[in-house]
Amino acid sequence: MPRVRTHGNRRTLEFQPGDIQSEMLLSHPDHLVLEYARAMMCFALFAPHPRHILMVGLGGGSLAKFCYRHFPQTRITVLEISAEVISLREAFKVPPDDARLRIIHGDAADYIRAAPASCDVILVDGFDAAGMPAALGSAAFYRHCRQALREGGVLAANILSYDPSHDALVGRIARAFRGRVCDFAGIAGNNHLLFAVRADDGGSRAARLQEYVARRRGLGFSFLNRLLARALVAWLAWRLV
Repeated sequence: MPRVRTHGNRRTLEFQPGDIQSEMLLSHPDHLVLEYARAMMCFALFAPHPRHILMVGLGGGSLAKFCYRHFPQTRITVLEISAEVISLREAFKVPPDDARLRIIHGDAADYIRAAPASCDVILVDGFDAAGMPAALGSAAFYRHCRQALREGGVLAANILSYDPSHDALVGRIARAFRGRVCDFAGIAGNNHLLFAVRADDGGSRAARLQEYVARRRGLGFSFLNRLLARALVAWLAWRLV
């Protein structure tokens, strides 16, 4: 059962007491508070002008709200299997559905399997009280994610570094995306974020950037990669001012 807790200016979503899944500033609902959420936005380095972003997992809606505000030409689809989580969208000030934003109650694995070449970005951040559901970590799921992306599209997957299946998950993503996977060293603590690119011919901008990041693990140092994520988020927020 998801829990909403409010402490002063902060509101959190927790599946277990103290296990924060999402955090929001009541004074700035669209601000990305958690480090891993800012790091997930590094997808914009690979796909700066996405037509369609597909998100797996709503949580408190941090990524959905930020992208809705700062990618005004982009359509956003959020897949969430928990009706209880969706029922909390008003508490976390998630905008209502409209022509650009749609939150779907359903199984992400089923949806993605039936949606080939339909999006430019997929953000996989689906967890429940028990961790990552098995359906979101299977080899078939990652193959279908690649098929759902257009050429040059990018998958950003949030995997916990202490998950017993961590190494197996990394291997499945690498195989599904034919080795076109990279990460930014230490960018989000125990959240190990992988960025995988669909590059059939290898000549796209996203493919070239993936090769560069893979060689150096981003900027090479954890603190520099964290600064990169902060700077990118600040730039995305500023560019519409």
